[in-house]
Amino acid sequence: MSDTPRRRRTIARHGQQRTPGPLGQLLKFVAIGLSVVLVSGFGVGAYLLYDFSSTVSANAVDLEGQEELPPDIGEYKGGFNLVLTGVDTCEEKYKDLFGDRCTGRDAGGTLNDVNLLVHVSQEPRRITVVSFPRDLMVPIPECTDEDGDVHSAMSKQPLNTAYTDGGLNCVAKTISQLTDQEVQFAASVTFGGVIEITNAIGGVEVCLANPIKDRYTGLDMEAGTHWLQGLQALQFLRTRHGVGDGSDLGRIGNQQQYMSSLARALISGETLGNVPVMLKLANIGLNNLETSTSLADPMKIVQIALAVKSVPFEDIVFLQYPTNTDSADPNKVVPNQQAASVMWEAIEANAQLQVTHQNTSNDGVIVQEPTTPVDATPDPNATPSDVVALPDSIKGNSAAQQTCSNGNVR
Repeated sequence: MSDTPRRRRTIARHGQQRTPGPLGQLLKFVAIGLSVVLVSGFGVGAYLLYDFSSTVSANAVDLEGQEELPPDIGEYKGGFNLVLTGVDTCEEKYKDLFGDRCTGRDAGGTLNDVNLLVHVSQEPRRITVVSFPRDLMVPIPECTDEDGDVHSAMSKQPLNTAYTDGGLNCVAKTISQLTDQEVQFAASVTFGGVIEITNAIGGVEVCLANPIKDRYTGLDMEAGTHWLQGLQALQFLRTRHGVGDGSDLGRIGNQQQYMSSLARALISGETLGNVPVMLKLANIGLNNLETSTSLADPMKIVQIALAVKSVPFEDIVFLQYPTNTDSADPNKVVPNQQAASVMWEAIEANAQLQVTHQNTSNDGVIVQEPTTPVDATPDPNATPSDVVALPDSIKGNSAAQQTCSNGNVR
């Protein structure tokens, strides 16, 4: 790989890479099994070895044009990128929980309503999570679906139609083309997957500056601190009418509060550095996610966790991709290319990112002071040139800041 792989576009597809023979697959499973046994004990290792062999073949999606990745995360020059998308698939087990979306007139089809690009830099490690609005109007490239059918490119469509067109591969390809970022890993999670994974990690604590009562998702919460699990966590992540101005842009801020709180909990609780716990969580994740082949390995997920477990909270930054209102449709947005260019250049330079946007009543969250025990002390090795103040059109916050939902009653 080159020294600047992030700028080489990588696209996704199903089933185009060479499939290893039975012996190669067996050796890979044995190697993974031995690694697991060494770090977590025979019982966990044997269970994961058996379960992995069935999970990887059921859920894995190849990334088109991707060279074979180094086995060690530390060898990824310039860091790596993960595309994570939340899809509104209505599994049989959960469909009765979501009304019309799964059982009424809105049923049918699958949309990628949550879209994230997670960038993990090389040393010093920094994490930047960029959220893309579902109604962002972008070109959708030619995509091949899981049946091998090719879908023609489209010059301007909402981002959340990419999954319908070609599945996880098309979402990764679309975001890669939009950002000019190489994508090493990708995963998608369903309604039910969010419920199962949130329960597996024991829930997430969130803060509400004002009550939320959203009849569309069924969420009804008083102001204050709440511990979310299961269905309520999913309702919180889905609520749009219940926060800010009721738009998808406001919802993104609310989702970032959830992710920020989760990041603090995982790092402060030393979960990411606990290999046996991470292996169990990775296995649960693989059973509730559709992933790229490059990620369909519990040990790879553990490697990523170990790579980011010591990142300072101020260097874990959640950003919203900058947009302008679409002149052709006020309910849609288009990329703000000028602001986005500044953002990507700062990310590529591995700079400390400073969010200058001041939240208003239209935003999904209210930014509070840094929380205890979060250490928001600036990096003593940083110089002024290492810090980039982002344009005020880019919303977001770091994990060193406490945000609370700007709730409302609708």
